[in-house]
Amino acid sequence: MLVRRIARPMLAATFIYGGVDTLRNPQSRVPGAAPVVEQITEIAEKQLPVEVSHDVEQWVKINAGVHVGAGTLLALGKFPRFSALALATSLVPTTLAGHRFWEHTDPKERFGQTSNFLKNVGMFGGLLIAAVDTEGKPSVGWWAKRTAGAAAAAAEASYEKASKKAAKAQKRAAKQTKKLKH
Repeated sequence: MLVRRIARPMLAATFIYGGVDTLRNPQSRVPGAAPVVEQITEIAEKQLPVEVSHDVEQWVKINAGVHVGAGTLLALGKFPRFSALALATSLVPTTLAGHRFWEHTDPKERFGQTSNFLKNVGMFGGLLIAAVDTEGKPSVGWWAKRTAGAAAAAAEASYEKASKKAAKAQKRAAKQTKKLKH
């Protein structure tokens, strides 16, 4: 559909541009990202069996790479649901790191950060819509439910057929047993 071909690149443009800018100059994002990276790595270390890097600049670059890669895929319409989900997932720490409006006392700065926070919330909503858009085709859930239903019906039919064969075999065996006794 034409709308998807236009809307996806429009939605992706911010991520691609911001990701490239961040990859070129990651140090500008490190101070804002540090508290979020600290929280995420602390939780990850408790949950994962591997050591997690605490290098904030590395995490900033990884996030920027996700924005560029998934943004490009979304813009091109390649794996659009996956790329939208990846962008939505990476947008959460980006927003929490970059637009902490609640920490600002200056009304102008607070307004700017609140506006950007809400812009990201809106983009998050758009990404969620893109992540569940099946383009009019049945979803994975629909296919799974349909396949499971068909498998259950086939298993039930096989069981009934086997039961009938077993009942016939049992009758034959009973007849043969009677013949042998007489």
